[in-house]
Amino acid sequence: MRTTAKSHFSAPHPGRRSVLAGAAGLLALGLGACRSAAPQQDPGRLRLVAEARWAHRLHMEGTTVGGLSGIDYDPARGEYLLISDDRSDFDPVRCYTARWPLPQAAPPEPTGVVKLQRPGGGPWPSRRQAIDGLPVPDPEALRLRPSTNTILWASEGDIARGFGPALYESARDGRFLREFAMPPMFQPDPAKRRGPRDNLTFEGIALTPDGRFAWLGMENALIQDGPEPTIGAPGGPCRFTEVDLGTGRAVRQIAYVPDAIPLRPLVPGTYADNGVSEILMLDAHRILVLERAYATGTGNSLRLYEIDTRAAGDVLSIDTLVPGNHRPASKTLVADFAALGLSRLDNTEGMCWGPPLPDGKRMLVVVSDDNFNPLQITQFAAFAFE
Repeated sequence: MRTTAKSHFSAPHPGRRSVLAGAAGLLALGLGACRSAAPQQDPGRLRLVAEARWAHRLHMEGTTVGGLSGIDYDPARGEYLLISDDRSDFDPVRCYTARWPLPQAAPPEPTGVVKLQRPGGGPWPSRRQAIDGLPVPDPEALRLRPSTNTILWASEGDIARGFGPALYESARDGRFLREFAMPPMFQPDPAKRRGPRDNLTFEGIALTPDGRFAWLGMENALIQDGPEPTIGAPGGPCRFTEVDLGTGRAVRQIAYVPDAIPLRPLVPGTYADNGVSEILMLDAHRILVLERAYATGTGNSLRLYEIDTRAAGDVLSIDTLVPGNHRPASKTLVADFAALGLSRLDNTEGMCWGPPLPDGKRMLVVVSDDNFNPLQITQFAAFAFE
């Protein structure tokens, strides 16, 4: 979650997020975006099939629905899993189930809530009730492991309290199973000279088709690896980390460079950003990478790229990434969402493969995170993917 994503309307997160972002979203509804030139794309790779929305702060089994930052599809049950990035401010850490059998006919139907448990059982704490030695998770992504019928989910961590980003595994009923060991580079530095930036860590998970490995996608660079993107320059390289789910250890890491911010704020000098919001395996080696940008008063940009992990160097053993000491992944633009016919671009953070379409094409499904903000939307969109 980023940009407006950490600014819940009624329970704003502290820190350097712009509290004006939500209000500026209202202006964005009626103003054209001042965009930089987009890379060339193949216009035929994504075709909009359906678009739908959920009501703001929909109530489900005693919880408030919102902040949907990750989505995956379970073909065995015919249902979607959606994780909320609520830091237990509204309700404890949870994911939702939903069915969307006929995207062109009706919106997704919410069907249930899975309350994800902490180690030892019980709900994860909120920041107001933080427990010594236990992080307050900031959930951002999830993937279903079909071979074990378990849920992998990522947290951006609790950086202010000294907890780095994390990858967890839970049973389908929410029971906590394990936490994966992360490389030392992801440990927060109290002096803030290196390590992860708050709210810019694990934003996406991609599961390989054989189910043996998971890739974790950073939103932006580690402090020592470079700056955040600006309007005039791309950001430092994000680290995408491959985890062996059998051993529980990181086995490889590649670098990915996010674009310069493609939008200009309505008022020069006000808030704008860009970063990776989700990743998804296209096949055993290629990954789809969604970059999501925001500029105050202008709105959102969404660009989908494709990378090949085999064409990038392994940076797992490199302490600091600088030009010349690594080979980042090259990327090819799949689609600029501004050209896909959506009624609106919002804070899209979840992406998965749905069931095959009637013509046999793959269906790509995305969902946006409304930040529990009434000026934003929970938007679902389904695309035919070539």
